[in-house]
Amino acid sequence: RNSSYDRHTMPAMGRTLAVLNQKGGVGKTTVTLGLASAAAAAGRRVLVVDLDPQASSTWVLGVDPAAVEVSVANVLTTTGPERATAAAATVASGWSELVDVLPGGPGLQDHETGTAKRLRQQLGAVADRYEAILIDCPPSLGNLTRSALTAADHALIVVEPSALGLRGIGAVADLIDDVWDTTNPDLELAGVILNRVPAVSGEAERRIAELERIVGKRAIWQPPIPQRVVLNQAVGERQPIHAYGSRAADPIAAFDALWRRIRRLTRRPPM
Repeated sequence: RNSSYDRHTMPAMGRTLAVLNQKGGVGKTTVTLGLASAAAAAGRRVLVVDLDPQASSTWVLGVDPAAVEVSVANVLTTTGPERATAAAATVASGWSELVDVLPGGPGLQDHETGTAKRLRQQLGAVADRYEAILIDCPPSLGNLTRSALTAADHALIVVEPSALGLRGIGAVADLIDDVWDTTNPDLELAGVILNRVPAVSGEAERRIAELERIVGKRAIWQPPIPQRVVLNQAVGERQPIHAYGSRAADPIAAFDALWRRIRRLTRRPPM
């Protein structure tokens, strides 16, 4: 069988995307939130699922992880009084009525073991409420990321064009293949998103060329997300990138284009 990178023919229709890379610091959360911002700007309703114990997405979306009584950790719990449904754990974000969040938190550290299919079952029950469900994965390839991939229709790998940013991408592809074989035969590798791409950098160009050799040029989504200080500012101020208008014109244009591509993946055919 071909590797994950080679499976790009007619991806399955579905609304859930896992945003991942085992390497920390490549901007998975920034990308997830940028896509959520673009969705809201387009008038589309989305759910952000924060599977990272650090709960960065939850915090940036205006929800205090320390004050959350029911989180995605409760959704992953299979028995006992702490068990909760995704519908019960989902809360409105501080960004927009179009963006909801299934909050993360430190309790997720207790769920690196357990069933991988629980999240899929729960997200399936709420999927019709949203145009897309975006899962922000932790920087690891453990059970939480496996749960995300088991729940997802599409996997999106976020890569920074640096030597460290490309390390381990083969292991990510191997996990996608393993999940495809064992718990989710409908999973597709949607592609790779390049993040923090400098305007001029020979090193970045070399790393992008290396990535093209690894995954194939057509697997890399266009446009890349440019390196801009305003992206860090948006995270620090807990605001959607679209709130910065012309100051963030380049990243906004990139996220809008990437969101349109996601729309093509998630749009259901007419009945």
